[in-house]
Amino acid sequence: MLRLRPYKAADAGTIIGWCKDETAFRKWTADRYESFPITEADMNKKYVDDNGDCAEPDNFYPMTAFDESGIVGHLIMRFTDEEKKVLRFGFVIVDDTKRGMGYGKEMIALSLKFAFEILKADKVTIGAFENNMPAYWCYKGAGFKDMETEETKCELSGETWKILELELSEEDYFAAAGGYRFRAV
Repeated sequence: MLRLRPYKAADAGTIIGWCKDETAFRKWTADRYESFPITEADMNKKYVDDNGDCAEPDNFYPMTAFDESGIVGHLIMRFTDEEKKVLRFGFVIVDDTKRGMGYGKEMIALSLKFAFEILKADKVTIGAFENNMPAYWCYKGAGFKDMETEETKCELSGETWKILELELSEEDYFAAAGGYRFRAV
């Protein structure tokens, strides 16, 4: 059974080990790190402050997915607006030995539950590079819909990678879940 918990600094070694080459690394991190490979300390600098606390409390949620075998996935969630209504998923990665087994879709489903039912987001957005169709179809399978936006690109490794933007509204999330909502009054 897959579960989701807050990221711990000790998770970094396992997570960065899933990127065996720079292309896989860039599909995961885009241009957010200057070089490949990175160290555990490099990853933790993005997530935690000098005291070991979350770098951006109440706005940034690095999460780790795990099951009885150990850590199997990772992603971050962060609000992109001051009202804290639009949440962006990023740095989505699954253990490279477990890809294609449904872990990604299940991790995204758990993250959506957290986003809409705990954080009370109105919308969640996510992007996938056009050269990473397994990620794109995973997100579509989890309920995300294509966004109509201006074309977004990222310059990586001397190439231009197009980003496919997707979104899922609170309405669509709860409609797919049978309409059940628990909201404190």
